[in-house]
Formats: sequence, structure tokens, C-alpha cells
Amino acid sequence: MQCVILAGGLGTRMRASAPDTAKSMILVAGKPFIAWQLEWLATQGVGDVVLSIGYKGDEIRAYVDDGQRFDLRVTYVQETDGLLGTAGALRLVADANELDECFFVLYGDSYLDVSLVDVWMHYGRQEHAALMTVYRNDNVGEVSNAVFDGTLVTRYEKNCTQPPVEMVFVDYGLLILTRALVEDRVAPGVEADLANLLETLSVEGDLAGFESTTRFYEIGSPKGLDELERELHSRSGDVERAGS
Repeated sequence: MQCVILAGGLGTRMRASAPDTAKSMILVAGKPFIAWQLEWLATQGVGDVVLSIGYKGDEIRAYVDDGQRFDLRVTYVQETDGLLGTAGALRLVADANELDECFFVLYGDSYLDVSLVDVWMHYGRQEHAALMTVYRNDNVGEVSNAVFDGTLVTRYEKNCTQPPVEMVFVDYGLLILTRALVEDRVAPGVEADLANLLETLSVEGDLAGFESTTRFYEIGSPKGLDELERELHSRSGDVERAGS
């Protein structure tokens, strides 16, 4: 399985606390966040990772290198001529001939707890080119942005001003897409937001869904970073107690 990590720059909520650090290199429970992501991907059966990098990408390259110490094969695609957005970054990866026919997309600030094998097998049993993992959060922690009927994400809209009552799910931070979809729907060299493509696919009835029942963590905000720190320290304590 292949995974593309969109390791973009810092959001506005984190620039004040880490202005000169790549988002993926923010320390979480004692090591850069990208290490937590790569270690998790390796345990989930992923073999190849493409890191889509931009701001401070050299820091990420220097730390991760070829990925061998994470038991992964890691390659890089660097944005150089201005930011292309999340969809534009994927098109750049496609144009660099680094995409498999089907692949995972993992957001660069997301730490997840879901079986990638289960998601992959679910994707293989349906006929849609795109799949979004969702989590029922009922607007707790994050603003819900998806309507999921058990099969399809029938509506996806970030920052929805008048959300319907059934919009109780949130984008979990993990997608499966096809290279053909990216090449057909995203123009090369043009800034494009992946959220807009996903919204269009949901309207067209062409966005499959997979519901995760475990929450996700994110480092896109100081609050999210603090929650993940506490969660990882808690897990470490559980392992130490189990081994004593």
C-alpha cells in the first residue's frame, strides 16, 4: 500500500508557537510528529510513502531520509514555485510519476487510530474513485462537516454556514484516491483545494465513506497538540506498566 502525506506548512493557529518549524517536525511526546505518523503507517502495512513537502521541507528530508529506519521507502515531491494547495500538491506528485493507481492520502497534521487494511478492503468492495474516512463527532472537538448515510458521504462542506441536522460526521483525515481522478479533475500547476474536489464528488454521489469509531488527534492547533501529547504519554505509561 502507498500513502501520500500532505506535509504542508503551519496553519495560522500554530505559527505563533512554532514560527520556524515545519509542521511535521513539531516535537510531540519527545520526537518529531512525522516519526509518529511513519511508525504508525509501517505497523499498518504501508510500504511506500510519498512526502509532499513545502515550507522547511529540507528539515523533513534531513530527518526522515529514505525512510529505512522506519521500515519504509520514502520519496519526496517538493513544491517550489508557490503553494499549490492540497489538490495541487497531489497533482504535482502525479506529474512526478510518484503515484500508484490507488493510494492513501494522510493529512500532515493527523494522528489516527484505524485499520488501514479494513479501509483498503472496504474501498475495494465499491466502485467509486474516492473514499473518505469519517468519524461521528456530533460537533464535539471539531465542527462536523460531512453527512454519511452508511455507504456514501452524501454531502461534504467545510465551514458550512447552514449545516443540515444530519451533518454529524467529520472528515477523519484519511482518504483513498486514484491517480486517474487526480489527473482528470485537478489542473497541473494551478492552486487547488482538495476540499473543493471532495465537496464536488459528494454532490455527484461519487464519494464513498468508511466510518471510524475511534477519535483522531491533530496538531493543527495548540489544543490539539496538547491533547495528543497527553494521549501518547498515557499510552507510553500503559506499555511501561504492562512490562513491569
